[in-house]
Amino acid sequence: MRDGADEPGRDGGLRAARPITPASLERAALSYLERYGASAEMLRRVLKRRVETRCRLRGEAPEDFSELVEAVVARALGAGLVDDAAFAAAKVRSLRRRGGSARAIGAKLAAKGVDRAIVGAALSEDEDGSEDAAAYAYARRRRLGPYRAPAARAAARERDLAALARAGFALSLALRVIDTDPEDDLTER
Repeated sequence: MRDGADEPGRDGGLRAARPITPASLERAALSYLERYGASAEMLRRVLKRRVETRCRLRGEAPEDFSELVEAVVARALGAGLVDDAAFAAAKVRSLRRRGGSARAIGAKLAAKGVDRAIVGAALSEDEDGSEDAAAYAYARRRRLGPYRAPAARAAARERDLAALARAGFALSLALRVIDTDPEDDLTER
């Protein structure tokens, strides 16, 4: 556990946690950003958790290090390591392919701390028919409507509509997807 909390020492006892320094926070930020795409708020949360853990082990106040965390986040933003617009655009593309609705994608990105204006811009850059394509992708992945076995289709219609509604799709779109004839060529959608 390099740069982490308590570690076992050679004598079997616990070694005290290392102090929080600007260099240790930058290393933690770089390590996190090497593994994950992140928004500025996500990086801030990770660094604050790291500081809180260290402070708890060292008996210090986490509030004393908030300026240090903000400086590391600002430096990452300035260096281009964190870009909320690029992060949102990548997430929108990924979630659309999996069948995510605009509402669900907006909620997920808001939970990750991305500003609503940035989310709206990323969603508007997406193609016009992408909500339809996402609904069909979701139905295909969950085997709803036309992707369900023909014998069970009528009995599961209401359940399938509810599943699409819970996923954030409009009722009119859900009806169109669920009532699509399975004989139609669904590979284009």
